[in-house]
Amino acid sequence: MASFILVPGAGGMAWYWHRVVPLIRAVGHEAIAIDLPGDDRHAGLAAYADIVIRAIAERSGVVLIAQSLAGFTAPLVCARAPVRTLVFVNAMIPKPGETAGAWWGATGALEARQKAATRGGYAADFDLATYFLHDVPQDVLRTGPQQPREEADIVFGEPCRFDRWPQIPIRALAGRNDRFFPIEFQRRVARERLGQEVDEIAGGHLLALSNPEGLTERLLEYEKGLVCN
Repeated sequence: MASFILVPGAGGMAWYWHRVVPLIRAVGHEAIAIDLPGDDRHAGLAAYADIVIRAIAERSGVVLIAQSLAGFTAPLVCARAPVRTLVFVNAMIPKPGETAGAWWGATGALEARQKAATRGGYAADFDLATYFLHDVPQDVLRTGPQQPREEADIVFGEPCRFDRWPQIPIRALAGRNDRFFPIEFQRRVARERLGQEVDEIAGGHLLALSNPEGLTERLLEYEKGLVCN
């Protein structure tokens, strides 16, 4: 049995994974959705890593899933916990010592997003409906919180303090319909920062809400690859 540790992006709400957790458990694996204090102005990356590490505890066979902003928490966890593989999902992939605030300019994320909006014919100015919720079913949204949890600024100014990527399998998975981090942008960043290609599935930025079956299927394939190895 593998333990899938599911870390959400900005806001830190474990609810983001509520459609994926039962699918993983249905095939006999453990799934733990992490809830982070995203709106706590005193809780930065180090605090987030502590929370994830406490959830891992003494588990082995850990598959760490990092969505979006959680890409900055992931290497801190891998440096201190027995993670077997790391999966980025539409994630911010950091360099050692980088801040999440500096990441946007260093990667050209905003420019890439604006170019994709022009090509796609949707608004270049960010709003939740256009960039996060455009492919999430309305009945799913009705079961969620009325207001998303706001992410405090502290996380964007705290350096991601790690020396190097761990010597474990690392996967980058992207939604080919992601408007927030367009697929061409994610392909480039993964090549530049991980030296690998992204795997692609249907869906936008919030894959766990819009395509939980496709996301879970891919996560389970990664886990099977680990077992075969």
